[in-house]
Amino acid sequence: MVEKLAIVLFSGTVDKLYPVSIIASGAVAMGMEVDIFATFWGLNALRKDMLTTNMKISKDFEDMGQAMMQLMKQKNVQPWYEILKKAKELGKVRVHACAMTFDLMGMKKEDLADFVDDVVAVGEFIDIAKDAKITLFI
Repeated sequence: MVEKLAIVLFSGTVDKLYPVSIIASGAVAMGMEVDIFATFWGLNALRKDMLTTNMKISKDFEDMGQAMMQLMKQKNVQPWYEILKKAKELGKVRVHACAMTFDLMGMKKEDLADFVDDVVAVGEFIDIAKDAKITLFI
């Protein structure tokens, strides 16, 4: 039986989006399946128009944000969404949009990045996540 990782993506700041994509990539490289449930600000960050323009850093680290972004650029670190796309190419990574947040924010499927697989209700995600060996809330 394949081991699974479930991630609830709540935050939409770049310093949280990077770990989600890196953890997903690492889990897939280890042969795991990954399901990401994007809700609230995490889902908002998956809008097509937010992918390249979102430079927000969480308040705890905003004083270091600019320096970190410059260092990442200097070191040729790919954007978080490119890392996530590559993880999806490597293995079974599914990105689910939260149906309630999707409706609440008046989104349409075409508003979302092409790597978002579907829109699911929380119960559907819980059904998927209940078999996960690891569950993270980011």
